[in-house]
Amino acid sequence: MGALAGAGAVALVTGVIDLLKPHVPVLSLGALYLFAVLPVAVIWGAWLAAGVSVASMLAFNWLFLPPTHTFHLRDSSNWLALVVYLAVAVVVGVLAASVRRRRDDAEQRRKESQVLAQTATDLLRGESLEDGLARLAELSAGVLGVDAARLELGEQAPGPGEKALPLEASRRSVATLLLDGHAAVDEAVARRFLPALAALLRVVIDRRTLEAEALEAEALRRSDAVKTALLRAVSHDLRSPLTAILASAGALGNRSLDLSESDRAELADAIREEATRLDRVVGDLLDLSRLESGAVEVHRELWPVDELVAQALESVGARADRVVVEIEADAPPVLVDATHIERVLANLIDNALKFSPPGTPVVVRTEHGATELRIHVVDRGPGLSADQREALFEPFARGDSRTKGAGLGLAIARGFAAANGAALWSQDDPTGGHFVLALALAGEPAVKA
Repeated sequence: MGALAGAGAVALVTGVIDLLKPHVPVLSLGALYLFAVLPVAVIWGAWLAAGVSVASMLAFNWLFLPPTHTFHLRDSSNWLALVVYLAVAVVVGVLAASVRRRRDDAEQRRKESQVLAQTATDLLRGESLEDGLARLAELSAGVLGVDAARLELGEQAPGPGEKALPLEASRRSVATLLLDGHAAVDEAVARRFLPALAALLRVVIDRRTLEAEALEAEALRRSDAVKTALLRAVSHDLRSPLTAILASAGALGNRSLDLSESDRAELADAIREEATRLDRVVGDLLDLSRLESGAVEVHRELWPVDELVAQALESVGARADRVVVEIEADAPPVLVDATHIERVLANLIDNALKFSPPGTPVVVRTEHGATELRIHVVDRGPGLSADQREALFEPFARGDSRTKGAGLGLAIARGFAAANGAALWSQDDPTGGHFVLALALAGEPAVKA
């Protein structure tokens, strides 16, 4: 293609000179052959441009310098002009080719920098390295000027018909770029690009390793915190009722004590009350374990909301007389596991009663829209700060260290709500605590506002 283009350029310039020679001294027209040399030098390089320069001067000598149609020159000054034209054409061709090489080199370096920058942006922004390897291999193939490439982490042996380019950083094999065995690679580009790519991949791999170690350390820290909280709960919330049970049972069994019937009944009531409290703490721990392990089975049925609230109030016991229920007459039924939602509502109501001043009511009211029904549990307690509103749903979290309980009620409530496709959150309310349970209507997901 270059030879044909050169021949065509020489022929074109020759035709132009033939048209101009009646009007311009022919010797000065030899410089026009530079227009044949320049494009060839820019596109195909210095060697072909030098050939076009020689062909141009030969054509100029043969066709225009007397005696024509021969390579002999009558005037010696024509020799000097011809040599000058040839030298200028060669020099200009070499310079143009050099500019072309510099341009190509600059474009190649720009392409390399763009690939590295794009890779750094994607990988360091959080994209999975495994997901980005195929695209990175495609970009690397474009940089190296080959049709296709495959990138594998670590040191890999080439397959049949492949050759391997190792990517090493600090004497460590980071990855291997696998190419077609017949692909020709520019060694200068490979020496410049592959180490930079290896260094970038090493940073990403090291970062991923550090993130995994950090996550593992955080998981261990959280596990340790949960164990510590569990031990604290066991030591206090399990031991306190056990101590009371043992003391009451010991008093009942002590024949040396002269106990009246009312004293014995009081001790028996204490045993029952503390045993119930102990059973509730153990049940909460078991429920939390089931929720965290994903072992909760959900059996959904269509339930009226007033029945769910009534069951929750029944489980609360005598304190339910402080609860004011405001249920919409047209509240639609919801598709839930009644046992779970009753437990959620009971925990919310119990929590509200615990933090409300004596004698103040706790309001349970409903509102519904097109996709969900919301149950609000509102008390007149001290309320919650923005940080507390989310932290209280963590296991063993307590709004007030002086309150009794292991701090599992709200965590269990959110877990059972989530298992039923519902949402539970604490809402900002200047008058006190305000919890919202959003139950999806049949066929609709619950969405937190």
